[in-house]
Amino acid sequence: MALTKFGFIVTGDRFVQYQGTDNFSMKVVGVREPSEGIAAAKDMVAEGIQLIELCGGFSPVWAGKVIEAIDYKVPVGVVAYGQESIDAMYRLFAQ
Repeated sequence: MALTKFGFIVTGDRFVQYQGTDNFSMKVVGVREPSEGIAAAKDMVAEGIQLIELCGGFSPVWAGKVIEAIDYKVPVGVVAYGQESIDAMYRLFAQ
């Protein structure tokens, strides 16, 4: 089976956006808090999303909560930032 439905959940502000082609679609959901990612992930699984990726705003703890909440039905990955990005990330979110 090919990947045809991808989901991405990002922390920031609430929104829903769809993008794609005839062969591939992506749903991007914005949430204000990582806790809201649980409902977003459940909706994605119900819609047939095959793979979910979480932005770097989700800690490993919240990623685990999302995975458990969807009962391991689809793979869930987490964007991570390397050591070289830590200072810039701090400056970005300290404002």
